[in-house]
Amino acid sequence: MEQQIRSQVQEAAAAAVSRNATDLVALDVSSRLALTDAFLLVSGSSERNVSAIADAVDERLGSLGVSVRRREGRGSGHWELLDFGDVVVHVFLQEDREYYALERLWRDCPVIPIEEPATAS
Repeated sequence: MEQQIRSQVQEAAAAAVSRNATDLVALDVSSRLALTDAFLLVSGSSERNVSAIADAVDERLGSLGVSVRRREGRGSGHWELLDFGDVVVHVFLQEDREYYALERLWRDCPVIPIEEPATAS
């Protein structure tokens, strides 16, 4: 997997964590999908939190010149999908994430390590 894609995953993860996202999992789906290379799955604790996480990811990657191609579920607060081309970010309300269980669906795909974001001292 290209370093640029890993970097986008890391930036998206850092933005999500900045809005208190939990249970982050990144998967390399490049060998299974022609449409994208990586999924980042994150959970939010409330409908408002899901929206805030999605907004933060969109803003962070946008500031790096990576524009969202498609955003679905905005305002629903249950599952927002942000398609950046090479990376697709799924932001779930925890109960919905458990229901859809994308990790099980893509369980044979390699996990992309997510570095712990630096915290301010």
